[in-house]
Amino acid sequence: MAESTLQAPVPVIVKKKASESALVRVAKYMVVRLLTMAFTVVIGLYLTILFANMGGYVDEIRRGDIRENVQQQVMNDRNLKNLTGDQRNVLIKDRIASEERRLGLDRPFAIRSFAFLKDAITLNLGFAEYMNAANGSRQVKIIVLERLPSTLLLFGTINIVLFFATLFAALSLSRQYGSWLDKLIVGLSPMSAAPSWFYGIFLILIFAAILQWLPFGSMVDSPPPENKIDYALSLAKHLILPSLAIALNQVAYSIYASRTFFLIYSSEDYVDMAKAKGLTSRDIERKYVLRPTLPTNITSFAFLLIGVWSGAPIFEGVFNWPGLGQTQLIAAGLFDTPVIVGTTVIFAYLLAITVFLLDFVYALVDPRVKIGSESTAQ
Repeated sequence: MAESTLQAPVPVIVKKKASESALVRVAKYMVVRLLTMAFTVVIGLYLTILFANMGGYVDEIRRGDIRENVQQQVMNDRNLKNLTGDQRNVLIKDRIASEERRLGLDRPFAIRSFAFLKDAITLNLGFAEYMNAANGSRQVKIIVLERLPSTLLLFGTINIVLFFATLFAALSLSRQYGSWLDKLIVGLSPMSAAPSWFYGIFLILIFAAILQWLPFGSMVDSPPPENKIDYALSLAKHLILPSLAIALNQVAYSIYASRTFFLIYSSEDYVDMAKAKGLTSRDIERKYVLRPTLPTNITSFAFLLIGVWSGAPIFEGVFNWPGLGQTQLIAAGLFDTPVIVGTTVIFAYLLAITVFLLDFVYALVDPRVKIGSESTAQ
């Protein structure tokens, strides 16, 4: 009797230790992942700062602009016409030096680059040199936050709709393996080799220039409709061509890739056993075919969303879409380093957050996936 009383709490203690071990394993894994991604983000941001400044070459351009502006101001100032040539040159040099000190150009670029890096990491994005927001502000943070919703609306909405549409289309197509529709999708899958902006040019040419059915670009009509319903209809009309361009680039390949995974998993032994048990086709597809492929499909979708940023400047430039991509394109043309760095910072943080959350999404959609390694807890 005494022995059984002493042995009763043992399973509770073992379970508690296992729970603590799992928590420690997850905590260690999260710390390692965060440190790894933080290091990657820092390196990426510093390289962006170097490239955006062309290793300090942009500073020389800015110094040239300062000299030219100061000389014009001094030469055109009527109050300074009585100065001798030497006095005017001394005044010009003093004003140039003062302006360079104000902008920090009196320090070497190698030193200032680390200051830029610190500001970028802490989201202290500073002020743009040439660009400004709609309200006239030159704060990079305001410029970025003003343009970011337009980009998220364009790429986020379209890609989310396409993800679910192609997923269920691929599931349906896996039941029709070898049909003419299946062969058509396989034949059209190489269309993804051409970027979406490439299709956008032809769509604009056909539907806007020749047929004149749809607008050439922009986000809404000009001037924007004041009524909310008219504004929404105008926005939907302007979304048609960009949506078609992205669809032509993604749909066939996404359906083909997902359909291939569905075919692979539908031939597994546990699927045959489920059929033998008398489960319905809908239950088999949902539990034994669709769910095991979700980690792969979610990964493709996540990196598809991230990948659109690489083509966003050109794509938004083609459609004159007032988003972050077009802002980045304009900033690159103007050598507006703070805006270039600011847009890259937002992208870097979005990339890191997405990759970090992917592991947790895997664990939610597939119980076979565990966060962290079992060996680390032993």
